Amino acid sequence: METITFNDIFKSNFLEKTSSFSLIDSIVGLLVAFAVGLFIYFIYKKSFTGVIYSHTFNISLIIISMATALIIMGISSNVLLSLGMVGALSIVRFRTPIKDPMDLVYVFWSIVSGILCGAGFIPLVIIGSILIGIVMLVFVNRITVENPYLLIVRYTEGKLESSLEHILTQHTRKHAMKSKSVMPGEDYEITYEVRVKEKEASFVDTIMKMDGVKSAVMLSYDGNFTA
Repeated sequence: METITFNDIFKSNFLEKTSSFSLIDSIVGLLVAFAVGLFIYFIYKKSFTGVIYSHTFNISLIIISMATALIIMGISSNVLLSLGMVGALSIVRFRTPIKDPMDLVYVFWSIVSGILCGAGFIPLVIIGSILIGIVMLVFVNRITVENPYLLIVRYTEGKLESSLEHILTQHTRKHAMKSKSVMPGEDYEITYEVRVKEKEASFVDTIMKMDGVKSAVMLSYDGNFTA
């Protein structure tokens, strides 16, 4: 019969893993992940062009980078743990919709940065993040893209369409009819995609003053509708 000693009671794989744990490497990886996440935070804030800026989403980019680095550090030295982590994370479901494709780009950037920090590729993540940040600032803030406008006119007389076409031809560089609806009570609604001349929008007032026009609304579309 084998005798269990006091040392056998406290001998476990947990203690062995703790003894092989590198505290300095982990702290360096997390600090770099935090620094890169903070860099992504400022790039997102500087290059944001959407409708409503979300501070909580921007903060989450830092947490995503650090949390991903933490996960990679934990599974990098244990294959069984990595398989278990994949199974555990597969049950997580994110219900928050991401409307702007650029927000998805920033989330992916944070995840990739966390993976590289956790794997120890510190120079790669620093150089890559700096280059990506420069590209984001140049293409978002320096290069202007003219977005189209949607003109929605609601009127009561079908003969007004020729007058609308005449006004749009005079005051816009380009226009195209996108949809036309006929509603009960002989109400009409027509939608045009227009390219204005030097942001000129005074022709909307002219359309609104026409007899038979109930409403005239022009919306800018840059991934989100802006009234």
